[in-house]
Amino acid sequence: MSAPELLDLDATALAGALRAGDVSPVEALDATLDAAAGVGAAVGAFTVLTPDLARTQALAAQDALVAARRDGRAGPRDGLPPFLGVPCPVKDLTMVEGVPMRAGSAAIDPFPAPDDDGVVTLLRRAGTVMVGKTSTPELGLPCYTEPDVGPTARTPWDLARSAGGSSGGAAAAVAARVVPVAHGSDGGGSLRIPASACGLVGLKPSRGLVSPGPYGVDGAGLATHGVLTRSVRDTAAFLDVLARPWPGDTFTARLGAPPDGRRLRVGLLLEPVIAADAPVHPACADAARAAAELLVRLGHDVVEIPPPFGAERWDAFAALWSVGALQAPVPPEREHLLVPLTRWLRERGRAVSGLAYATALAGVQQLTREVAAAWSGVDVVLSPTLAQPPALVGSQRVDDDPAADFAAQTAFTPWTSVWNLTGRPAVSLPLGEARVTDPDGSSATVPVGVMLGADHGDDALLLTLAARLEEAAPWSRRRPGTSS
Repeated sequence: MSAPELLDLDATALAGALRAGDVSPVEALDATLDAAAGVGAAVGAFTVLTPDLARTQALAAQDALVAARRDGRAGPRDGLPPFLGVPCPVKDLTMVEGVPMRAGSAAIDPFPAPDDDGVVTLLRRAGTVMVGKTSTPELGLPCYTEPDVGPTARTPWDLARSAGGSSGGAAAAVAARVVPVAHGSDGGGSLRIPASACGLVGLKPSRGLVSPGPYGVDGAGLATHGVLTRSVRDTAAFLDVLARPWPGDTFTARLGAPPDGRRLRVGLLLEPVIAADAPVHPACADAARAAAELLVRLGHDVVEIPPPFGAERWDAFAALWSVGALQAPVPPEREHLLVPLTRWLRERGRAVSGLAYATALAGVQQLTREVAAAWSGVDVVLSPTLAQPPALVGSQRVDDDPAADFAAQTAFTPWTSVWNLTGRPAVSLPLGEARVTDPDGSSATVPVGVMLGADHGDDALLLTLAARLEEAAPWSRRRPGTSS
């Protein structure tokens, strides 16, 4: 198997090829590291590579696979981890024992993490090979990945444009065919935004389904871990890997049963929610409408629905977001090293009183009830993932006016954070395209995501529907440099 063929496999197919002996874990790692040094560097995917750790893991995986084949245990019931030997990097907001971590910030000196975070432990148990840490913006706060201390993450579809954020490096690595899957996290859209910008599948699971434990806590419950992939089956399989509780979890959820094949009622939401006047690019709206038409052809009912609440009600999220930025352990003497957006958010966080914070939490819980009531008549909500195609690098970061920077981000992402507020699952699928023109006059075809969301705990329903859409309108043939 050639390196390009190997790197074009999704994680499930690669795991099968490794088990069959068509390729070895060391060969897969060598191809991955070569790609990371080449196209991975061009798209700004990694903040640090870990070749020694990865080689140790790949050699151990190779020994286990050889032993299984020798003992006649190779196959679906061989007792081996499901993704043994499959490369999977980790976002640089998450600890990997002994690997330097900086969280995209000049205010934080790189330090070797003392432990594996819980999701890293689970990825190790699944047999994945940790090839490096992926680039993230400072503290994972903005929807673009342009850190001062690491590479800018670019969508491989058009290197003049952003891979999104905050899991931008992870998305760039998967879309550029460096790795088949990458860990990420989502506090306001940080898996789904780069999924849309890079033509990938990005699921934000239900609140409580993927635990932040044992070293992290849920806080306000906005953020969760997940993965970026090129196929729905990989996303579903890695949700099985990560959906494990840790003792003492604040929020808990279980994967629901797969749907029974019934006719679904789908609500089409085209109006922006958190930024009522946000301009919506025609390609983004058209992608959602085309997905709605496809769902009708698949036998489901689609009705248009309005936003579930007024844009001004979103202020509760802004208060929680700014206090979350303030909670980052930045020494006072290094505060000046933070980027302007982070300093502005932390100042806003300092202005939130205890009463205001409690009121914001109550406001979010009340909004969750109102959204449940407003959407009680539909099984799934369909919308564009983003209001625009991938943004030009540098166009969203506004250092001399952080308030304008934040406002532009909300206009760019007027649907994603609703699902973080309510804790419901949502997935971005690469169902659309847009033709864009860059400042130098060149043009490119870039991906446009469509988002599906469901009730809390209905992750299985969401993924089943996503798989039907993938089957009906396959995107695997599309890759950077090509168009459907």
